[in-house]
Amino acid sequence: MSRNTPEVPESESQLDKLKWEVAEELQLDDDIEDKGFANMTTREVGQIGGNMVRKMINFAEKEMANEGSDIMND
Repeated sequence: MSRNTPEVPESESQLDKLKWEVAEELQLDDDIEDKGFANMTTREVGQIGGNMVRKMINFAEKEMANEGSDIMND
């Protein structure tokens, strides 16, 4: 399986939305529209990816706190 393929294929559109949301917050959305993701610097792409991970971890922590579930038992 490719590293760039989501584990849950249905999540791909949500991940794309998150990517654009983070790019907007970092004021990189105009650069992406002008240059495309392929021509972004490693630093810019890393900023987007790092912030996406941070948001996903925060989301997961909130979900676990709300559900009171133990991830090891799933």
